[in-house]
Amino acid sequence: MKIFLTGGTGFVGSHFVNQAHAAGHTLVAQRRPGSRPRVALEREPQWVDRALDGDFSAELAGCDVVVHLASHTPNPPYDTLERCLYWNVQASAALLEQARQAGIARYLCAGSCFEYGRSAARHERIPVTAPLEPTLSYPASKAAAAVALTAFAAEHGLRMHWLRIFQVYGEGEPATRLWPSLRAAAQAGRDFPMTAGDQVRDFIEVGDVAAAFVRALDFEGVEPGVARISHVASGRAQSLAEFARHWWSHWGATGELRLGAVPYRHNELMRLVPEL
Repeated sequence: MKIFLTGGTGFVGSHFVNQAHAAGHTLVAQRRPGSRPRVALEREPQWVDRALDGDFSAELAGCDVVVHLASHTPNPPYDTLERCLYWNVQASAALLEQARQAGIARYLCAGSCFEYGRSAARHERIPVTAPLEPTLSYPASKAAAAVALTAFAAEHGLRMHWLRIFQVYGEGEPATRLWPSLRAAAQAGRDFPMTAGDQVRDFIEVGDVAAAFVRALDFEGVEPGVARISHVASGRAQSLAEFARHWWSHWGATGELRLGAVPYRHNELMRLVPEL
């Protein structure tokens, strides 16, 4: 299968490149000029060095599917709502229209668990039918993209699979996030200040996320014009404190894990666990 991939150098995208190549697929991969893969690639795809809002009509010709992993500021601090909406909705919709005109009828798109926002608190395990009630700019733009792009698929009779990724971690993760920050402190023998860690999440390793997207390339159960929404998660609920203690012990850290030293973020979601 010939895949047009966006976000090919990103955290999930880099792992997807390796796994898709291992599965025998051919990749044409968009990347922002100057960006580098988050992990070492076993084989290079055909790179297209262009911002997401560029013209990809030539590169889309002959591709069988679009795997859309690119997203604008997925980690705090988020960009403004205006810019998040531009890149995550408008530019994404324009790309999908180019792909449709090139004759592509299958689309895998990465969503975010944070699209659920406040509605997550009303569910022990969130169903895919839960209302989208985001409270911050990036999650709001992803929720808007979910509505807009699945509607686009319905309008044009396309096969669309929207996969909402839960708390992904692992090699190649941005250094400011929890898991790499924990590892850096543990390896340096430093204390690690964090929140009280009562937030409950479903943590999933990035390789498992990439594998889920590769499996979804078969589009099993995805009908034309009827978008499928899925969760990409481990199925295990765990508090941030439990997650941190596990890895702190795993790395043999000599410093102190200082739970409660950092306040919770504004609009912190205290439970975000999916139904699978």
